[in-house]
Amino acid sequence: MFNVLEARNTLSSLVARAEAGEEIVIARRGVPVAKIVPYVPKRGMTGRELVEWLERNPIPESQRKTAEEVDEVIRDILEGRDDS
Repeated sequence: MFNVLEARNTLSSLVARAEAGEEIVIARRGVPVAKIVPYVPKRGMTGRELVEWLERNPIPESQRKTAEEVDEVIRDILEGRDDS
């Protein structure tokens, strides 16, 4: 555990340690207040995971869109329009 002053003075080395997989706890007056952890990027869902999620969380009937409506929304987004 590192106090705030130590963490400030050694931030680069603490970040390097986090990059190597270590979790660093920072304390103020001996009480843990923050943690530096390795960054793990989130991966996107696979098609199967998306289908399973949609089966568990169905879109309400009143909010469902046709394929054509979805295509139009995507076109608008790609063209930089937002009519919502």
